[in-house]
Amino acid sequence: MALSDSDVQKQIKHMMAFIEQEANEKAEEIDAKAEEEFNIEKGRLVQQQRLKIMEYYEKKEKQVELQKKIQSSNMLNQARLKVLKVREDHVRNVLDEARKRLGEVTRDPARYGEILKLLIVQGLYQLTESHVTVRVRQADVPLVESIFDEVRDTYAQLTRKDVTLKVDQDNFLPSDGCGGVDLIAGRGRIKVSNTLETRLELIAQQLVPDIRSALFGQNPNRRFND
Repeated sequence: MALSDSDVQKQIKHMMAFIEQEANEKAEEIDAKAEEEFNIEKGRLVQQQRLKIMEYYEKKEKQVELQKKIQSSNMLNQARLKVLKVREDHVRNVLDEARKRLGEVTRDPARYGEILKLLIVQGLYQLTESHVTVRVRQADVPLVESIFDEVRDTYAQLTRKDVTLKVDQDNFLPSDGCGGVDLIAGRGRIKVSNTLETRLELIAQQLVPDIRSALFGQNPNRRFND
């Protein structure tokens, strides 16, 4: 049977409605899938950026912590250096005071003469030369010349050797020094310094660790006592 126009129209409308419904469902399906993929991608990007931000601030935190440690270490080292400087200055003040008192020995000619005698004899032992020039402070020249005979006799008794002594009249030890002698031989090529300052420095090198311990106590962190 032939369909009437109204039936045809109904069929067309029915097909169009079906197609439209299918299209809407497909569009909704596409929208839902797109929304799902968008949310997944958004979540991935958010997580990725979140991790980057966390890594950035963790790195910054580590840098800040490292800076704090470096600053703390530098401040600690500066404090230690200041303490060491103060201690060394104090030790040096003790040695300076000892040097000052040592210079007072020269005020007693008899005592100082005995010290000069011992210093010269000791220097002669080291030189083992037959002709020796003695260099002293200009103020000590008369005192030194007065003990030359005793020095020669003492040296001869101990070594069975004679020695010729003379005072250096052209060069003298510093007048503000503590005193003592320099012995020169071999046409000036050989020299033994036996000044009181020199002897004090030698003794100080040996006693400084004991001085430190006496002033500041024993340092448990010190491995070598030099």
